[in-house]
Amino acid sequence: MNSENEFGRVAAKVSAVTVIINILLSLLKLLAGIFASSGAMISDAVHSASDVFSTIIVMIGVGIAGRKPDKEHRYGHERFECVASVILAVILAETGIGIGWSGISVIREGNYGDLKTPGILALIAAGVSIVVKELMYWYTIKAAKKINSDALKADAWHHRSDSLSSVGALIGILGARLGFPVFDPIASIVICLFVVKAALDIFRDAIDKMVDKSCDDETEQQIADVILAQTGVQSVDELKTRLFGAKIYVDVEIAVDGNISLFCSHEIAEQVHHSIEREFPTVKHCMVHVNPAETKEPPM
Repeated sequence: MNSENEFGRVAAKVSAVTVIINILLSLLKLLAGIFASSGAMISDAVHSASDVFSTIIVMIGVGIAGRKPDKEHRYGHERFECVASVILAVILAETGIGIGWSGISVIREGNYGDLKTPGILALIAAGVSIVVKELMYWYTIKAAKKINSDALKADAWHHRSDSLSSVGALIGILGARLGFPVFDPIASIVICLFVVKAALDIFRDAIDKMVDKSCDDETEQQIADVILAQTGVQSVDELKTRLFGAKIYVDVEIAVDGNISLFCSHEIAEQVHHSIEREFPTVKHCMVHVNPAETKEPPM
């Protein structure tokens, strides 16, 4: 993946497929919930419907993030993906809380005898939703890894949370059909927990990438190993990394023989620069500073 055009093309394709499937799945769940008298299935339908708006936000964020640097944004637009992820997290949390509150309201009323037993159609719809959403998770996460898109990764985990919430709906509907109608609103509360958990994870990841959080220790060690493997590098004096959206910026100070020419030290720095950007495709830019290596004074 080496161009903004390919990045945008893959993201647009995945998002379009996601929107179409979510619309069809939402209609299926809504009709099943209405005709089969299942509050849990109607709640799950609302959840899937919210995915359509979330995916549109992802499409906008990814589209802006793929733009080339301009006069006002010299470092590019990658952080717009993080903005999209934050908005997605807020929408998810609001949806989840709404679903959970509806279940709590039913339980607080306590008139379980008035609750209708969900029909078999709701059970079938829940099973279909689990399978479809799990397939959508794998489809989206594969594309997200291909183009290294955090917004698409967030959308993929949104699909996974949908799959898990449908499992909750399935259990609630099954329990209600077995003579425990309270299981249906309880399932709505379980769905709420899954949705809010996904929202918090997406929000935390997006914020990390907006406040210049460093890469994990393993990645930094791998970068240091590549630097030390370059001819002429005697040590790594300092290594700093920061996440910039889906990209990484690297600042490194290396030590080389202080007696070599400026031309030679520049060549070593260029070699380090190119090796890092070659070995780590997510590194957008690497700045290399050269220090003269400390030499021991000869004995008197």
